[in-house]
Amino acid sequence: MTTSKIAPARSALFAVLAVAGALTLAACDNKTNTTAGQKMDSAVAKTEASAASAESSMKQGAADAKEAVKDAAANVSAKVDDASITAAVSAGLAKDADLSAIKINVDTKGGAVTLNGPAPSAAAKVRAEEIAKGVQGVSSVDNKLEVKM
Repeated sequence: MTTSKIAPARSALFAVLAVAGALTLAACDNKTNTTAGQKMDSAVAKTEASAASAESSMKQGAADAKEAVKDAAANVSAKVDDASITAAVSAGLAKDADLSAIKINVDTKGGAVTLNGPAPSAAAKVRAEEIAKGVQGVSSVDNKLEVKM
């Protein structure tokens, strides 16, 4: 064979090998019989599902945060109310002539008032409880005053 006949034969052989390689590579991906368009559609669907899941998670997170804010506001409001109840009861006790000179500890939790300390008489102990019950927001009074004679 002459060199002029070998060059076209080599070119044809290379062309056949290139086509065979391309067909082999294409066949590797055809095991699932998916086209590029189908792969793109699948990727888009997965992305949309992920976005929907993320949106749902964000909405739930926002709802949880909103509920936490409500709970915190209720706790702050309850503490402010308890503090104002304690102040009002203490002010009422200070106005009473028999109780004003005596140190009475007033504690409030959830509207329930507890009175601790000395009382000069049984009547003053009862009066202290009535003063506490008369304050707006008081739900109950635990009178632990001790009568000191």
